[in-house]
Amino acid sequence: MAKISVLLVDDHSLVRKGFRRILEDDPEIRVVDEAANGQEAVRLARLLHPRVIVMDMAMPGLDGVQATREIVKDQPDIAVLILSMHAEENNVRNALDAGVRGYLLKEALDVDLVDAVKALAAGKQVIGSGVLAPTRPPDPQYDRLSPREKQILELAAQGKSNKTIAALLHLSENTVAVHRANLMAELNIHRTTDLIVWAVKKGLVRLP
Repeated sequence: MAKISVLLVDDHSLVRKGFRRILEDDPEIRVVDEAANGQEAVRLARLLHPRVIVMDMAMPGLDGVQATREIVKDQPDIAVLILSMHAEENNVRNALDAGVRGYLLKEALDVDLVDAVKALAAGKQVIGSGVLAPTRPPDPQYDRLSPREKQILELAAQGKSNKTIAALLHLSENTVAVHRANLMAELNIHRTTDLIVWAVKKGLVRLP
């Protein structure tokens, strides 16, 4: 029986080593590689096509949700498990909207990580203990945005410039500017500061 191939993504090498030890203690799981950021995760996902990606949510550059959007757009059969410090419903909804199939709190990892990876590999969805599964309907304004507009909205609300967003997503700066103008028109928001406030209220970004 083939082992479940797993890609580990976290910006802290010691954390990745800990995850690797937990996962490789199980004979059914094989860690195929590690990535230190979202951009590297996207590249390795295309190269290695792992069955499951264990992905930290909070990373510089492309965070876990952003990286997931990029990965599942081209490879929808890859199951992404997000690891987060935040259990709030908005955070979970945004992750699921991006294509995440599993959501665990980091504090529950020792107990749940291996079982969650196996469940995702079997095609199931996993919402970990202590996580608030979405119960309210999605925001209609946000829901009308395209996946690319949602991605640019979240990056813009993190304070990233069009140039930075273009580099992260491998787009032209002009394309980012057009998407940004379209999404702000759709949301009836005219200033970046108001966009940040709106995104924080929706749980799309967190203020440091």
